[in-house]
Amino acid sequence: MTSRTSLKNWPRFVFLAVLLLCLGSICAAPASAQQINEQAVDASIARSLEFLASQQQPNGSWRTDSWGDSTAITSLAVMSFMAAGHVPGEGPYGDQITRAVMWVVSLQEQNGMLINSQRTHGPMYSHGICTLMLAEVCGMMPDSDAPVVRRALERAIRLILQSQAYDKNDRHQGGWRYQIDSRDSDLSVTGWQVMALRAAKDIGCDVPADAIDGAVGYVKACGVRENRGFGYQPGNGPTPTLTGTGIMCLEVCGAHHTEEAMGGANWLLANPLRERDSYFYYGVYYTGVGMYKMGGDFADNNRRHLIETLLPIQDADGGWTPTHGSERGAGRIYSTSLAVLALAIDYGYLPIYQR
Repeated sequence: MTSRTSLKNWPRFVFLAVLLLCLGSICAAPASAQQINEQAVDASIARSLEFLASQQQPNGSWRTDSWGDSTAITSLAVMSFMAAGHVPGEGPYGDQITRAVMWVVSLQEQNGMLINSQRTHGPMYSHGICTLMLAEVCGMMPDSDAPVVRRALERAIRLILQSQAYDKNDRHQGGWRYQIDSRDSDLSVTGWQVMALRAAKDIGCDVPADAIDGAVGYVKACGVRENRGFGYQPGNGPTPTLTGTGIMCLEVCGAHHTEEAMGGANWLLANPLRERDSYFYYGVYYTGVGMYKMGGDFADNNRRHLIETLLPIQDADGGWTPTHGSERGAGRIYSTSLAVLALAIDYGYLPIYQR
C-alpha cells in the first residue's frame, strides 16, 4: 500500500521539487547579479584612481584640458580618492592627497577665494568645489597641516556667506552665481555652495541657519511647476542634471522628502540622465548624490542606471572622456573624478554622503 501510494504521488513530488529549485534559482539571481555589479564597480574605481594618480602634476595639482592647473579639478580629484576610502598621509595615495590639498590652500587669495586666478571657469563655481573639499578633508589632515587647512576653510566659508548676502534681483535671493557680487543666481553654482556650507557646518564651522534657509528658498524657486524637476534658474525648464542638483540641495539642507524633491525624483526616474546630455558628468554626480539621499527605490534604480551607463564607456586606461561640448574643455580629470564620486557613493566614506 505504501509503495503504491508513493508511486502514485511521485509526479507531484517531482513537480514540487523542480518548482522549489526554480524558485531558488530565481531568488538567488538578483543577489548574484548584484555581487557581480559591485565587483565590477570596485574594479572600475580602482582603475580610475590609478589613472588619476598617474596624471597628478609635480606641484600637487591636476589640470584641465583648456585652463591648465585648476583648484576645482584638483579638489574633485582629492574627493574621489577620499570617496574610495583613502586619506591624507596614509596608504598608497596619502602623500598625493596631502600635496594636492596644500597646493589648493597655497593659492587662497586675501578675500578667501580658492582659485588659480589666471585660469578659472568661474570664481564662485571653483570656490564652492574647493571649499567642499576642504570641509571633507579637514578632520583627516596630518596634525602638522590641519590648522592651516581649518583656517583656510573658515575664510572660504565667510566668502560664500558674503556672496550670498549681496543684494540680488527678485527670485534670486538666497543663491549664488559665478561672481562674488552677482545680482542673480543659478542652481548649478548654488549646488556647490550648499554642499560646502553643509559639510562645514557638520564639522563645527559657523554657518547661520538663515543662510541655509535662504538657499532652500532659492532652490525651491528653481523648481518647475507641478513639481516636475528643477531648472537652471527660476522659470527655466527641467533637466536631469539640475533636477539631481535641486534634490541634493534640499536633502542636505534638511528639507527631507519635500513635495519638490519627491516630484523631482519621480520626474528623474521617468527622464533619466543620458550620455548625450549636456553636463553629463556633472549630472552623474548630482543625480547620484540626490537620489541616494532620497533612499529606497529612488536610490536603487538610479544607482543601477548609473552603473549600466558609466562602466561600458570607461576608457581602457581607467579614465572617462567627456564627449559633449559642454564638458570637453574641462578634460578627463574632471569627468573621471565625477564618475568615481558617483560610483563610490554607497561606500559612505565622504561625510557629505551620510543620510
